Amino acid sequence: MVMLRKLNERGMTRLIEFLHAVKSDSSLGVPVEILYHETTSQDLGDVEVDVEHRTFGSRFEAARYLHGLLSSCGLENIDSQRGLWAWLSLFYFEELCPVDKKGQRKPLEDACWVPETGRAFRYYRHLLAGPYRIFHTHRADPSQAMILLCGPLHQPGEIVAQLASRQNIVTNASLLGTATALYLDRETSLPKRGATSTEKLNDRTRGKPGTVRRLVDVYQQFDLVWDLYAMDTHTIVDLLPKEFERFKSTQL
Repeated sequence: MVMLRKLNERGMTRLIEFLHAVKSDSSLGVPVEILYHETTSQDLGDVEVDVEHRTFGSRFEAARYLHGLLSSCGLENIDSQRGLWAWLSLFYFEELCPVDKKGQRKPLEDACWVPETGRAFRYYRHLLAGPYRIFHTHRADPSQAMILLCGPLHQPGEIVAQLASRQNIVTNASLLGTATALYLDRETSLPKRGATSTEKLNDRTRGKPGTVRRLVDVYQQFDLVWDLYAMDTHTIVDLLPKEFERFKSTQL
């Protein structure tokens, strides 16, 4: 267990510099020293939070742990704490950016490590703050949002990119519940095969019938006619066109 801290601007700059460098040289050591050095990090003032080294295994487990750790710690404006989330992403770097079979590390874009708080729904790109916020928003029943919380931390995937980037979807439990019912494989706790398939049409990429991109299109059409916040998951599933039949589960 160590005391949770936050990176200052210098520390976040050092982190981004390392991420850029490690893309071409995976032998670089992780600069864990910036987590604790006074020139690159600082404590949380009167708030003291112990955080443990651990492996989560999924976005859901990370979100559940961090929500339990932070939601009642007394720290204000957790969502806007860029330095805190940058500190946590470096602290759990090995799981967020593992070495692949070729011995390479492939960190994702900078926003996955240091949140872009000025653009609200790019915030969900952060590998830890994104799952945390989704869990917190749907804390009454996180299972509704499981399609956004399943899978490994270092691979958010296309479904997260399509759904979490849209406010009217990511905040609506019934819409996420519908996506979870359609695309989550209950045996593997991963998205079903084919859920993100795309095709080219006149130099434009679109989702194949029944896929998550098509679901976003259908949600936007439904939103013109119905109050989607007032509808439950089963009702929305029943309204979906036939192209989604292959993804519907008998567990609905």
